[in-house]
Amino acid sequence: MPDGPSDGIISHHTAGAAVRFLLALLLAVIFLLPIYWALVASLRQPGLPPPQTVEWWPEAARWQNYADIFRLVPMGRYTLNSLAVVAIAVPATLITAALAGFGLSQLPDPARRWLLIASILVMMIPAPAIWMFRFQLLRWTGLLSSLWALIIPAFAASSPLFVLLFFWTFRRNPQELFEAAQLDGANAVQVWWRIALPLARPTLAAVAVLTFVLYWNDFVGPVLYLYRPETYTLPVGLQILKQYDATNWPLLMAGAVFMTLPIVFLFLILQRWFLTDRSLANLLEKG
Repeated sequence: MPDGPSDGIISHHTAGAAVRFLLALLLAVIFLLPIYWALVASLRQPGLPPPQTVEWWPEAARWQNYADIFRLVPMGRYTLNSLAVVAIAVPATLITAALAGFGLSQLPDPARRWLLIASILVMMIPAPAIWMFRFQLLRWTGLLSSLWALIIPAFAASSPLFVLLFFWTFRRNPQELFEAAQLDGANAVQVWWRIALPLARPTLAAVAVLTFVLYWNDFVGPVLYLYRPETYTLPVGLQILKQYDATNWPLLMAGAVFMTLPIVFLFLILQRWFLTDRSLANLLEKG
């Protein structure tokens, strides 16, 4: 029993924190279970069908499945190609999207409003509508069937969504801060690099993860624009692995787990930047 009002408040806060912790733990388990079960399925004996019931660990775990996917398919080459794509595409997207978002936030109201409307309209265009146009552009420029065919969109910010995320971030910052820097002699690029970008670290981390996933998992782009096998990326390699034996689920799951692990590691490294209490509070604030 609490001895006074202050003890009652402390007990109430402790119980609330415990409930929030249990809910967070439950949600974490729900989201992690598919990854864990994919890992368990990847360790089953080759040729076995998926388990009919929940299997928490195989009787004889076979780690050799991960070596076999490299033996059957040149996954090493495909991994290097995918790494080359994201190594250029992620920094290029961060720079161009952040520059565009900062420039948009500094425009006067009529021009900013029309550009915002245009960005939203561009997001509504379905991706298949630009496949043929992009194919012709790549053919005219001689970039078809090269990794640059996948990387080039990064130099246009990859997606209007990323530009809007940076715009909303920079709009929340006090404009007087940027104006004071300009009065001290800083030009627009210096204000963006030295003042605006350090204040946008949560958005930088979030856009980095989203861009990495966008290019790492891209399957349609390589199928449409790459014709030489030595330029294939990991999603194509996983599809080739499926064509070898579509019923060999342990090998297919080993390939899927191998593709998923870099995304998980990147999220674990960067999540502390955009899952802080302050970043979530900024997200909920009115822009």
